Amino acid sequence: MEEKKNFLLQAIGIKKSFGSIIALEEVNLEIGHNEIVGLVGDNGAGKSTLIKILTGVYSADRGELYWKGQKIDKLTVNLARGLGIVTVFQDRALVSQHPIWRNVFMGKELANRFGFINIRKEKEETMRLLKEMMGFTSASISSPDTIVGNMSGGEQQGIAISRALYFEAPLIILDEPTTGLSLTESQKVINFVRNIKKEKKSCIFITHNLFHVYPVADRIVIIDRGKIVEDLIKDKITLKELEERMIKVTGTNAMRAKNADKFLLNN
Repeated sequence: MEEKKNFLLQAIGIKKSFGSIIALEEVNLEIGHNEIVGLVGDNGAGKSTLIKILTGVYSADRGELYWKGQKIDKLTVNLARGLGIVTVFQDRALVSQHPIWRNVFMGKELANRFGFINIRKEKEETMRLLKEMMGFTSASISSPDTIVGNMSGGEQQGIAISRALYFEAPLIILDEPTTGLSLTESQKVINFVRNIKKEKKSCIFITHNLFHVYPVADRIVIIDRGKIVEDLIKDKITLKELEERMIKVTGTNAMRAKNADKFLLNN
């Protein structure tokens, strides 16, 4: 393994059991600076358990965690958030009845010199964030007062990602961000992931759909039955080869996406 100082986040020898069930066994994972890593595997492969350890929800039974080369003795949820490890879950944790600007600054409001919430500033920053940082072009998002519940699923993912980027999260973890979305909406999410890279941040893109993660990943990490079985540089493997490798190591064809998803590779 490379020197720890070269990585944003590094997990070494992670093991986690629940009773007699071994969820993770000797897992090694590195996330570089300004790197998009696809973490792929079938249901029950250990993706969720690993992410919960990296975000402080679970404590590993054995193993070490390093953040920017510094060992973390006990990672908690609050410590992970303080470091800038942010997870965007499938439900996006947005309040659908509220406008975009309230969702972006919820819990981290901007105050004026009198200590009151600076609504004007929050709205201005929201529009700058959406237009300049995330590249929103939809005509339906012409105002920070747009109600989130009126936005599409892909656009809501973009809002959640935007929020993480605005507050300078070095590592954004996307938990199955395209699940349940149409092809068009999935494409929007993929474009938002490209903007994470553009903003010099890192991302763990968790998915079971190779067609969605392949266009944007720098590396593809395959996890199966609690073990990392492949750690591949995307540019050195074709999608077809990756799919064949996935089926071989997992013993399932559950990773196969519909052929229609292939259009994402060309956009």
